[in-house]
Order: sequence, then C-alpha cells, then structure tokens
Amino acid sequence: MALINSVISWLMKKRIHQIELFMQYPDEVQIEWLRKLLSAARNTEWGRQYDFKSITTPEQFKNRLPVQDYDSMKGSIDRLRQGEQNILWPSEIKWFAKSSGTTNDKSKFIPVSQEALEECHFKGGKDLLSIYFNTHLETKLFDGKSIAMGGSHQIMEVNNESYIQGDLSAILIQNLPVWIEFLRTPNLSIALMDEWESKIEMMAAATIQHDVTSISGVPSWTLMLFKHVLEMTGKSNLLEVWPNFELFIHGGVNFSPYRDQFRQILPSAKVNYLETYNASEGFFGIQDRPLADDMLLMLDYGIYYEFIPIDQVGLDHPEAYSLDKVDLFTNYAMVITTNAGLWRYLIGDTIQFTSCRPYRIRISGRTRNFINAFGEELIIDNAEKAIAIACERSHAVVTEYTAAPIYMCGTQKGAHEWLVEFEKPPDDLAFFAAALDTALKSLNSDYEAKRYNGLMLEEPQIRKVPPHTFYNWLKSKGKLGGQHKVPRLSNDRKYIDEILHLITPG
Repeated sequence: MALINSVISWLMKKRIHQIELFMQYPDEVQIEWLRKLLSAARNTEWGRQYDFKSITTPEQFKNRLPVQDYDSMKGSIDRLRQGEQNILWPSEIKWFAKSSGTTNDKSKFIPVSQEALEECHFKGGKDLLSIYFNTHLETKLFDGKSIAMGGSHQIMEVNNESYIQGDLSAILIQNLPVWIEFLRTPNLSIALMDEWESKIEMMAAATIQHDVTSISGVPSWTLMLFKHVLEMTGKSNLLEVWPNFELFIHGGVNFSPYRDQFRQILPSAKVNYLETYNASEGFFGIQDRPLADDMLLMLDYGIYYEFIPIDQVGLDHPEAYSLDKVDLFTNYAMVITTNAGLWRYLIGDTIQFTSCRPYRIRISGRTRNFINAFGEELIIDNAEKAIAIACERSHAVVTEYTAAPIYMCGTQKGAHEWLVEFEKPPDDLAFFAAALDTALKSLNSDYEAKRYNGLMLEEPQIRKVPPHTFYNWLKSKGKLGGQHKVPRLSNDRKYIDEILHLITPG
C-alpha cells in the first residue's frame, strides 16, 4: 500500500498544474467550454430547436435560450428515461441521478452522461485528492482504506435496454474502475444496499476490520455509522478503532452544526476536513485551502456557469451574468450548462463569491425556503401541502407556522420542530403530528429516507403556540406590514429560538 500511496501521490500532483491554468485564465476556459458544449450538441433535438450552430458568443447563447428548471425540462428528461436518445445530449444517456423533488414531483431524475461521469464527477474526485495531497505533503491517505457513504440504485428495463436510476453516489460507485476496490471498504454488495438499517450495521461490521484513513459522505449519515462503530467496538472514540484516520470529505448540508460532534468522536488536530460542492447536476467546488470556509469553483469540468442576482429569480427574463461580471459577497442563483445536456439550468442553490482570480464561492442558501440539515431538502411547497393534509385529516385550522431543525446531540437524533398557531386546534395534537409526518413522506423522497425507521430523523415535534404569537414576534422586529411574512422553513434555529424566547422568556 505504501508503494501505491507514492505512485498515486505523484499522479495527483501533476493535475495541480492544470488547475493552476484555469485559475489563471478563468474567462477563456469558460468561453472555450461553452463553445465545446454547443458544438457537441448541435445536432441534438435541442441543438436544432435553438440553432446551436449559429451561436458564437455568450450573449447570443443567453438571448437564444431561456433559463430552465426541472419542470421545464421534465418532458425531455422523461423521454430519455423511456429510452429515446439525442434529445439533450448526443451520447447515450443510461444513468439518472435521483434527488429531491420539485413542486410537482416527489423526485427529480437528473441525466448523467458518460462525459459527465468522466470529465466532471470522477475528475472532481481526483482533483479533491490532488488538492489534498498538494496541501498535506506528508499524507498517508492511501496506506489505508477509504469509505464512501453511498446510496442505492435501481435498474429499469425499457425496450430490453437497462437504465439505472438512483443516488448519484451509487451511480459513481457502480462505475468506479476495478482497481479502486483495493482502496475502499466495504464491498459493493454492502455499499449499494438500499435498506439503510441493515446497511449501516453491515458497514460498521465490515469497516472495523480495516485500517480506515478517510471517509466521504453527508455528515448526518456519517455520524450514524461512526456511532455504530463505537457501539460495536466499545471504544470511546474512532481513533481507537482507526488510529491512522486523517480525512473527512463532506458536503450536501451545512457542516457547522456537526463540527463539535465530529471533534468529540475524532479528537485529534491531525484529522482534516475538506468540503466539496458535488450535486446530482455536477461537481462544482472544492475547498482548496485548509481551514477555509469557501471552495474553489472548478472551471474545466464540462460546465458553463451563469449567475442570476437573487432578486431577479422568478422573473420572465432575469439578467444572468457570466463569470467575469460577478461581484463579491452578492447572493447569486447558479445557472449551469453541462455535458449531460442541462441547458441554462437553475439548480436552486445560491452562492456568494468570496474572491475573484481565483474564483472561490460559498454556498449561501437556496432560492426558496427550505430545511436541509440532514439531507432531507424539505421545501416550502412540501410543507404547505402537508399542513393542508394534516388539517383536513384532523379537522384543524392553522393560521401561522414555522419549522426548523433540532440538531443531533449525543445520543439524541435529529428532528424538525414546528411552532403552529391554530385558529381551530385539533382534538389530538399527536394525530395532527402523525398526519403531517405521513404527508411529508409522501411528498418528499429524501425526507422519507431520513425518517425510515427513525434512523436519522425522529417524528416531527409540534408545539402549539398562543394566539398572536407570530404577530407579536413580527412586531418586536419592526416587521409588521403586508411585505413581511413569517418564514415557513429555516435551515437554522435563529427565528424559532427568538419566537420561543418571546413566549417563554428566560
């Protein structure tokens, strides 16, 4: 393993020179990628519809194609899922990354091309290692094994052809080179299981037999695995199980609420944390400096970027800026054009630039209210529909509400806390809570997965608040008036704790 570690270290460091190239010439690299994408897709259905052949500048591109979201592209994606090809992208699309849904659908199915796998997702994985090796010269990462907290996938048969849909992580694991199996644990039969309760148990049992040096995954699921490992071994911290552990690669949710828990389980200053911005739609950013709270925007992954000021999101013709026109510390909605056929696609995340030359970003939120503390990606539309269903089933009437996460602490699992002001309260608040929970599961597949057997999320905690609570809270903040609204969902506890303090001071 030491020899493998040395060889891979050398190969990884060679990539640093290419990264430095796009850092030095970002605008030129982006324009060249737009040209390549338009040229590659000129004979697809979308290429003919929008006459990609005649587009020669970024201005022509944004004037020709409207900004898209999943709903506007769903018809084309559904046809791909039924086996049609050459609609959005010229190469065959046989993989679809499943992610949380939209207003109209429980789940989204993002097309993943062979080019996106190799030039974007796998390249991003190699680059994060290149960056890590470049900033940690004494690393022995490949002397041991790595764990990837992958999801699951399903195989669909359409006209005697196989199509795969599932979590992006599962698609990536399924397509990794064979030699990677020597560097990772557990084996594929466990890594791709879809029954998470058994999966966590089997992962813990399999991984404690190896010298694990790194793990990548969403913090909440990773913590669950860590706690199972400690229960099985009877150890007080993970370094007693894996003494050479050195790196946790995380992304997907805000890491700040989890940081102290990880430091307790991994009590060593030698353990490093590296953030990535890797979504179903593409691999976008890598933390390139230790201890930084931003990420380098990766510009040569087959993605062309545009950025819409947050106050223009939802307009019929929003102004979209190319990379050379952005300002620092301004909230932008990110729009991407990719080598999997997503054209001017609004992914729903908002970012801020923390530096230019090189371009570094920080994820600032979503283009709509949401809770995503545990990877559940609960959106306002889910909440509104679930509240309506719970009211109908319990004969209640809700006037105002807000919800926020309760973070994991020690042995306590996470949950959502809902403060609800009723005009007509239900006869049984527990029944209302159960109806709300069931409705949310039916509306959001990610929430449903996190609630499975209470593994990640406990049932929602409903707190009935006195009449006029929200009015008094808005008044206390000087925000009475038609333009000020109660935030329905928040990804932190700032608002909900303010309201709780108002009704139970001290």
